[in-house]
Amino acid sequence: MKTAEIKRRFLAHFEAHGHAVVPSAPLPAISDPNLLFINAGMVQFVPYFLGQQTPPWARATSVQKCIRTPDIDEVGKTSRHGTFFQMNGNFSFGDYFKAGAIPLAWELSTKPVAEGGFGLDPERIWPTVYLDDDEAYQIWRDTGVPAERIVRRGNKDNYWSMGIPGPGGPCSEMFYDRGPAYGREGGPEVDEDRYLEFWNLVFMQHEITDVVDKETFRIVGDLPRKNIDTGMGLERIASILQGVDNLYEIDEVRPILARAAELTGKRYGANSGQVAAESHPDDVRLRVIADHVRTALMLIGDGVTPSNEGRGYVLRRIMRRAIRAMRLLGWQDRALPELLPVARDCMSPSYPEVAVEFDRISQYAYAEEDAFLSTLRAGTTILDTAITQTKSAGKAAISGDQAFQLHDTYGFPIDLTLEIAAEQGLQVDAEGFRRLMADQRSRAKADAAARKTGHTDLSAYRTVLDTGGPVEFTGYTELTRESRVRALLSGGGEVAAAGEGETVELVLDTTPFYAEGGGQQPDQGLITIGGGQVEVFDVQQPVPGLVVHRARVVRGEVRAGEAGYAEIDVTRRRAISRSHTATHLVHQTMRNFLGESATQAGSLNAPGRLRFDFNTPTGVSPSVLTDVEQQVNEVLQADLEVHAFVTTQEEARRIGAMALFGEKYGERVRVVEVGDYARELCGGTHVSRSAQLGLVKILSEASVGSGVRRIEALVGMDAFGFLAREHLLVARLAELFRVPGDQVADRVEQTVTQLRDAEKELEKLRAQLVLGGAAALAGQARDVRGVAYVGTEAPEGAAGNDVRTLAQEIRGRIDAARPAVVAVAARAGGKASLVVAVNGAARSRGLAANTLVKAAFSGRGGGSPDLAQGGGLPAAEAPNLLLTVEKAIADT
Repeated sequence: MKTAEIKRRFLAHFEAHGHAVVPSAPLPAISDPNLLFINAGMVQFVPYFLGQQTPPWARATSVQKCIRTPDIDEVGKTSRHGTFFQMNGNFSFGDYFKAGAIPLAWELSTKPVAEGGFGLDPERIWPTVYLDDDEAYQIWRDTGVPAERIVRRGNKDNYWSMGIPGPGGPCSEMFYDRGPAYGREGGPEVDEDRYLEFWNLVFMQHEITDVVDKETFRIVGDLPRKNIDTGMGLERIASILQGVDNLYEIDEVRPILARAAELTGKRYGANSGQVAAESHPDDVRLRVIADHVRTALMLIGDGVTPSNEGRGYVLRRIMRRAIRAMRLLGWQDRALPELLPVARDCMSPSYPEVAVEFDRISQYAYAEEDAFLSTLRAGTTILDTAITQTKSAGKAAISGDQAFQLHDTYGFPIDLTLEIAAEQGLQVDAEGFRRLMADQRSRAKADAAARKTGHTDLSAYRTVLDTGGPVEFTGYTELTRESRVRALLSGGGEVAAAGEGETVELVLDTTPFYAEGGGQQPDQGLITIGGGQVEVFDVQQPVPGLVVHRARVVRGEVRAGEAGYAEIDVTRRRAISRSHTATHLVHQTMRNFLGESATQAGSLNAPGRLRFDFNTPTGVSPSVLTDVEQQVNEVLQADLEVHAFVTTQEEARRIGAMALFGEKYGERVRVVEVGDYARELCGGTHVSRSAQLGLVKILSEASVGSGVRRIEALVGMDAFGFLAREHLLVARLAELFRVPGDQVADRVEQTVTQLRDAEKELEKLRAQLVLGGAAALAGQARDVRGVAYVGTEAPEGAAGNDVRTLAQEIRGRIDAARPAVVAVAARAGGKASLVVAVNGAARSRGLAANTLVKAAFSGRGGGSPDLAQGGGLPAAEAPNLLLTVEKAIADT
């Protein structure tokens, strides 16, 4: 049974039993501060499990894309480790519990294939239950499973928690006996390779605090609403139903691995089970390639692009591990153009979007591979230098510091460092490298641990939300609003009142104030409450559904529970709305010119200006920017209606509304359209007609990261003001150059060219002036204890290169058999510098240029024994520098 068919049957089964089918959330975990990526099917439902939001359905089912990377170094070494996987889940939010969940799982697992089930042999299924969960045990018995096949297990295996304070509960898992060829008799307690887990039912019935580790925590009581979170590991059930041994053999992975094996000429045995990395390194590398290429495809498909931080860094590391593995297997050409299309064909039956978006996905992937290959070339050069230095020093091993620098700074894989060093007969201080890596990981773990307060820092806000429910936003249709102060917060908790001069957070029952989000800056304004008034300077949503106004009390006293009148700053709102509508137009127009891959990666909509970040692997030419600007302003001139409406996700996709990568949308979405020109999912505020923008002026376009570019633009009166200032500037330049305005650019370019030519000529003249006296100076060398010494100052303002050249020129004009030292001091920018040149005969006498410079600068300065320099002293010290060098020669 194909993997896509397994998913279809799973969703159909639970939909037939009253579950709403919920789409997979994007892989980036944008709404959870504890996670970079979604790592379990339940993550997008966490607000419902925690009671932060009311679920829109009592039952739900999904197939969730997931990423887990903590054990990334183990990928390929076992048949079960992988980074990307899919979790089939069904969820109940206080609806059914154990007596409903267990039979539903059993029915789908054992129902014949012809009837829509998976057709597993019921005699080979072994359930497990928590140690004292007699209820689950009895349900399994009532289902027909004999007592000898129901196993009780402890906290480590059959109790689930989030790893932080929150909901938790006992588990009941289903294992499938693959037969004696896979291991020992006796059930999952004896051998979890033969008895393969494929389903986990989590019964969230407890509230947990004081989590120490997976086996140590404290249960403080029962939750008022018992929930179900069940997960079927798709790759595991696929391996069972497809009769293969491991996740690398299922239909979504095997073709990638087979193509990599074909390209590299390596052999890979099907159903090879566990792999010993030491004895089968080629098998391990092929598995790494298959897993990582699939993961990269799915991550880029969900809007992640390679970078040096966060999610982008994880993607970059995954891609580079795959590319490196191909090179270690002997493949020296570009690998991803050969492998990524295979991954696309494997995954598109389940995720058609990876085929639709493949041009964009492949652009980023192939550009990253090209960049990494350049890194490898540069790293190899640096490593060659390290090898030469190591050998010259008579050492047998490259230091751990050097290996770590290659890995950490240049992205050069340690595997290649070890391999190349071995070819040169050298070892690598692997222990030193591992120690530095461990230090780095410790810092990363400490950072991750610090972030694990994400679910506990917002308790005051959640209390307010639980008490009064979500705050209604009315700002789409009104700019003022009578409301009531639901709560005042200060210092992390609720307060009854706040007086003049205090800063406070207010929660209203309803509000016209827009909370910052979607790139749009928040509203500002005033709220009058009784005899007091506050000035709102920021509006945020610390938890979904709760709008919090951050404000200063500017008059009187304000109290919780009182009626209030909210007024937003209309001028600011309208300016921001113009910028937001302009961003939509710039986004659509960039796609018109650059293609569908030019998707929004971020934005800022502020009064009178916008910043628009978008994905593209290359820069944008000035001519394209000019065309984009012109087309946007033509849309403004057309005075198109701007219309917003709420519809279903499915309908929004059907009419072509753009959605932002990585954003999570509900079933009902708000669409903003500008005539028939632009249509996008958006919760922000906008103008009513495009002509209200007035003018859009693009100021700049530049790179802000790997594959991400940024446009800065002005809107409305800010754009007109900018053009007015530019007009005055051009008029002034036209007056100075005495040419028409349209010839100013040519005249400025011509003038700049002439200035550069003049500067080059001046440099030549200065060099000739400096060097012109070299012969005479050499002839005036004084004898200092048998050494010909020339101490002189270069002409004022001489360039550093000219000073060094003068010192070398004078040295070259002194008889090579005669020991000679030349010191040239220079003054520039109020500072004195010194260059010392020493010939071979003087070095034989024990004189060294770097030693003489350090003597003049009290230990500072540097260079080689034959040429060295120093600087930084006041200009008046130049003569003393020459005297110090002479004295040092005399004392030698």
